[in-house]
Amino acid sequence: MTQTRRLSGLFVALAASGMAFSALAADPLKIGFVLPMSGPFAAYGKQIEHGARLYLKEHNDTIAGRKVEILVKDDTGVAPEISKRAAQELLVKDKVDILAGFGLTPSAFAVAPLATEAKKPMVVMNAATSAVTTKSNFIVRTSHTLPQVTAPIASWAAKNKIKKVFTLVADYGPGHDSEAQFKKTFTAAGGEIVGEVRTPVKNPDFAPFLQKIKDVKPDAVFLFVPPGEQTIAFMKGFAERDLAKAGIRIIATGDLTDEDLLDAVGDNALGITTSFHYADAHKSPENQAYTDAYAKAYPKDRPNFMSVGGYDGMQLIAKTLEKTKGDASGEKFIEAAKGMSWNSPRGPVSIDPVTRDIVQTIYIRKVTRVGSKLQNVEFDQVPAFKDPGKQ
Repeated sequence: MTQTRRLSGLFVALAASGMAFSALAADPLKIGFVLPMSGPFAAYGKQIEHGARLYLKEHNDTIAGRKVEILVKDDTGVAPEISKRAAQELLVKDKVDILAGFGLTPSAFAVAPLATEAKKPMVVMNAATSAVTTKSNFIVRTSHTLPQVTAPIASWAAKNKIKKVFTLVADYGPGHDSEAQFKKTFTAAGGEIVGEVRTPVKNPDFAPFLQKIKDVKPDAVFLFVPPGEQTIAFMKGFAERDLAKAGIRIIATGDLTDEDLLDAVGDNALGITTSFHYADAHKSPENQAYTDAYAKAYPKDRPNFMSVGGYDGMQLIAKTLEKTKGDASGEKFIEAAKGMSWNSPRGPVSIDPVTRDIVQTIYIRKVTRVGSKLQNVEFDQVPAFKDPGKQ
């Protein structure tokens, strides 16, 4: 082959490559969300979608030169088969480039094998069981894990004259994770578990459990239940049975006092101490900009940790695709996402290159009335905290 022919062949190859990239850049980026948009966990889906759409609105619905289309499928909550079917439709019928959302662990577990089979990135924006990212090498998470937000409150309790704790958690993956991590961290620091209960995920009757807690008389109850109606019911029962007057405190992960619930829980929430990765009262320029934009876009709602999970999920997608020059293919996307870091409304965050989980600051907060509004007021922090469930 002459040098002229070789050069000609090279130019043809380069031109083809350029045309392929141009076509890729011109194609819309389709992101398929699997979220609970109806049923008892509908607030999860609403907040995650709010956060994701807010990020896109701020960036002209464009990521790495590609217009973005969001397609949302309702999986109704704890319904793995519906989650799986929704993801299959997104992949096969809608031909999405990226799967996203996942409000609850059973949903993420059900869809993980499909992400592996299709080799599509799967960005988990809430589901918080530690094992989620181990279910597929194509998963990356921008929310938190239950061990990650539980260990700091256990350490804080042991250092602050809380010696005996009764644990009450919902009987599913996140509840098991939080229970195990609390017991491990608290007992290692010298604390004692004086009782433990796992409650049904759906429609639990808290009355007998609250009476048992009152009879045992711990210094505190460590609580994890799905945010929503269960939180309101537990707090109402706790107040009605005068457990606080009996000297029993509530310590918990921050989803118990989620901003979406604080107004509904009301003054029953005052004084609850939690550890978590986000509060709308967090003081930073990034969060001020975020809460201002959110209030303008969704004036009837308060931004919470799920909305930030959606917002940061889109940030991750955008920053990763900028790095890959718009290429959303699974292996390239995940490799580029590893080690990614940015300043979130919650503070500095990064993606652990080994676990593909988020590394972030966990804050110790107390529910306080600030003016006319109940707020999670931060007073301590654990910076750059990894998921201890994988250590």
